[in-house]
Amino acid sequence: MFKLLLPNQHVNSIFDIHPAELQKNGIKGIITDLDNTLVAWDVKDATPEITEWFRRMDDHNIKVTIISNNKMERVKIFSEPLGTPFVFSARKPLSHAYKRTTQEMELSKDAVVVIGDQILTDILGGNLAGFYTILVTPIVQTDGKVTRFNRKIERKILSYMRRKGKITWEE
Repeated sequence: MFKLLLPNQHVNSIFDIHPAELQKNGIKGIITDLDNTLVAWDVKDATPEITEWFRRMDDHNIKVTIISNNKMERVKIFSEPLGTPFVFSARKPLSHAYKRTTQEMELSKDAVVVIGDQILTDILGGNLAGFYTILVTPIVQTDGKVTRFNRKIERKILSYMRRKGKITWEE
């Protein structure tokens, strides 16, 4: 069970994920979470740095789709100015949104990575669906109500995994 909660990789920030390195590993697509992965959960629009990150991915022909458990309005306001496909109310960690997104990208799951800041939604969902998963450190330490509950559980899981030597990074 705990194996499904372990990411394949951990990075401090989305900016630590570079298109040339992804391409070197055969990656042609990214499924990414929005809140606390790309921007703080209470920030509506993409920052200039995030816009540049999306541009670099596009320049390297890496397709990016945002999938979020948030409502349509939140995800649409963020995604449309970037020209980025999105899925709202994704019901992560259920794997349907991940699989559908990969089909829409016309890529195999071996050519797609899943990026997110939450173990119980993003990483678990990506792992259940059979993707390579990358956990990013949350942008801010505050969260919406539902996520606060998940974070308490995640802290206990991470603490257990650290004690067992399954992970080595510190948040």
